[in-house]
Amino acid sequence: MAAASERDPWLDNVKMILVTVVVVGHAIVLMPLGELQAQVYDFIYYWHIPAFVLVSGYLSRSFRWSGRHLMSVLTTLLVPYVIYEWLMVTFRVQLIAEVDSVERMWLDPHWPMWYLIVLAMWRLLTPVLRLHWVAVPLAVGVSLLAGLWNLELFDINRMLGLLPFFVAGLHLPSGVLTAARARWSWVVGLLVLALLWRLASVTDDYWSTQWLYYRTSYDELGEGTTDGAWDRLRLLGVAAAGTFAALTLVPRRRSVLSDMGAWTMVVYLLHGFVIRLLEAQGYADWMPADEWATLAITAAVGVALALLLGWPPVASRLTVLVDPVNSLLALRGSMLRRRADARRGPATDGRPTATPAPRGRGPRR
Repeated sequence: MAAASERDPWLDNVKMILVTVVVVGHAIVLMPLGELQAQVYDFIYYWHIPAFVLVSGYLSRSFRWSGRHLMSVLTTLLVPYVIYEWLMVTFRVQLIAEVDSVERMWLDPHWPMWYLIVLAMWRLLTPVLRLHWVAVPLAVGVSLLAGLWNLELFDINRMLGLLPFFVAGLHLPSGVLTAARARWSWVVGLLVLALLWRLASVTDDYWSTQWLYYRTSYDELGEGTTDGAWDRLRLLGVAAAGTFAALTLVPRRRSVLSDMGAWTMVVYLLHGFVIRLLEAQGYADWMPADEWATLAITAAVGVALALLLGWPPVASRLTVLVDPVNSLLALRGSMLRRRADARRGPATDGRPTATPAPRGRGPRR
């Protein structure tokens, strides 16, 4: 992990805030169905997944087809995917007897696990996607064409549908980030998010919530090729505006969130088990009748869960569950260093030894 002084606090704040919104978005599903629940859910999903993908692309700019980077994809994405896809399916089968989940385990990612396998595919394509900025408009075209088919294997439809945001992150001009961090940019951000809140209240007048996942074919969504591509193109624009707006509201200075930004994968992979457990225990039945009170409680639960999992004293102990390969390698390296230090101890404890200094090798002046 990079030293704290080498990390960009704004970027760490972005990562932690976005993963917290992911947790809150999943927690909203626990609320009883209603107009407010649907509006909040759609509002979040208009922009939070695209923003998450764009930041992932920005952080992937240095990826190369080197042994070190390819091993990183294996240990930090593919190994956790295999482990946590199995854990999530097993958890759901045992908790709510969702036996159907077993049939397409690993082939059809369950709930948040899609992001691991999709990010692995994006990372492997990065050296090609980084060659020229023309990849950005090409990615938009690929996203529009992806709606013609229903490619459920490894969530390829979603990988292609959200590709423009990942590629935009790879080619993100520094001026965009400068504008997002500008002193009064938050005013524009609030205005855009207010418009998105209004749009979320009338989502069904334009498209269904399923459109916001970028994974379902136009045909299944009840649209023809032309109308479907036009709807997705408009959604891409809405998501881009919402992503920029969200970035303008992120604190610029170092904060408690900055220290949590290094542990976002812990939050992402582990929160789903808590959410599913609350759902199975009848969370909705515990809530008051007032929708706004239920929303406040649910949002607070989501934020508290994210902050708890991202709190360094907790996250540093849970990281072995999220990144077992590198954690075990680091532990092995630490043990070997301690053994080596123990063997060298008597000769390096600062006391004089009987070994004479080699001739002609005195200090250089």
